[in-house]
Amino acid sequence: MRRAWAGLQGLFAVYKAPGVHWMMVRDAVETRLLRDLNALQRPPPRKEVRFLPTSTEGKDGDELTMTVASVPVLADHPLVSGPAFTRLKVGAGHRLDIKSSGVFVLGLGHGNKLLHDLYNAHLSRTYTVRGLFGKATDDFSDEGKLIEKTTFDHITREKLERILSVIQGSHHKALLQYANLDLKTQEAYELAVRGLIRPMDKSPPLITAVRCLQFAPPEFQLEIHCLHETQQYLRKIVHEIGLELKSSAVCTQVRRVRDGVFTLEDALLRTQWCLPNIQKAIVKSGLRVEELHKSLAHQEEPWTDEEGDGKTDGEADGGPGQNKGGNTLWEGAAIR
Repeated sequence: MRRAWAGLQGLFAVYKAPGVHWMMVRDAVETRLLRDLNALQRPPPRKEVRFLPTSTEGKDGDELTMTVASVPVLADHPLVSGPAFTRLKVGAGHRLDIKSSGVFVLGLGHGNKLLHDLYNAHLSRTYTVRGLFGKATDDFSDEGKLIEKTTFDHITREKLERILSVIQGSHHKALLQYANLDLKTQEAYELAVRGLIRPMDKSPPLITAVRCLQFAPPEFQLEIHCLHETQQYLRKIVHEIGLELKSSAVCTQVRRVRDGVFTLEDALLRTQWCLPNIQKAIVKSGLRVEELHKSLAHQEEPWTDEEGDGKTDGEADGGPGQNKGGNTLWEGAAIR
C-alpha cells in the first residue's frame, strides 16, 4: 500500500469530455484512486505483548494467574480505523471550460508543485477549433442565442488563410516584445530555433501559430498554438475571423490537443482512470518534465516554491485570457 502511494507523485494527463466541468473530472479521478488504494491488501495488524489472566486449578480451587501473550492491536483493524485513505490532493493544471474538451493535466503529491512550475514556464498549448460560417450568436458558440445570419459563398480558402497570416504576424511581433529578448543575440537565435521564445511574465493572449486544417464551407477547422488564452477567447477569434471575411462565424468545437509536454496520446480516457494506469502515466511523463526543467533552467528565473492546491492563476477562470483592447483581437495583441 505504501509502495502504491509512493507511485502517485507527479503529473499525468486525462481526457476531459465536452459538457463536463473540470472539477467533476478531478473529483472523479480522486474518487477512483481512493477506491483502488483502499482495496489494496493492508499490512497485518501490529502485535503487542499483553498479560492475560488465565484460571488454573490450585489447592484452594481455581486460581487466576497472568500469562504473557502476543495479541493484535485492535486499533489497526479496518473496522476500527476505517479506510486507510480518505482524501488525496489532486491539483488541476490549465482549466478547460465546460464546453471544451481535450488534454487536462493533473498533479498528485509533489506534482502540485510541478503544476506551478509549468505555469510559470509559460509553455504554449495547441487547440483544434471548428467553426461554422453564416451565423453569429451572443456567446460566439453554436449553442448561443442567434443574432444574425449571413451569406458565405464569397469566402475562399485563400481569403481565410490571408486573415490567419495577419493574425499570426501581429501576435508574433507582440510575442517578441513580451519575451524581453535581444533579438541580435545567440541566445535569442537558439531559442527561436527550438521554438522556446515565450513571455517571461503574464501577457495578453498570444497566438504563436495558426493554420487551416480543413475548409469545407460552411464548416472549417483551425489549429491554433497559443499562450495565456481562454477557450472563450478562441471562440471570439472565430467570430472576428467571420467579420473580417465580410460574413459571420460561430465556434462549434474547442479541443485542446497539447498542453506543454502533454499530448492527446498521453491523456487517459475515462475508462482508463485507475491506479495502475495513472502510476504508469506519471512515470512516463516524469522524464519529459525533468528534461523540460533542464532545457528551461538557463532562461527561467528560479521557480518559487509555492505550496497550494495545484490551481493555477487565471487561465480558464477569466484571468490572463481577457482581450486587452483594440478593434480586433489580433490588434489587441500589440504592445500598448
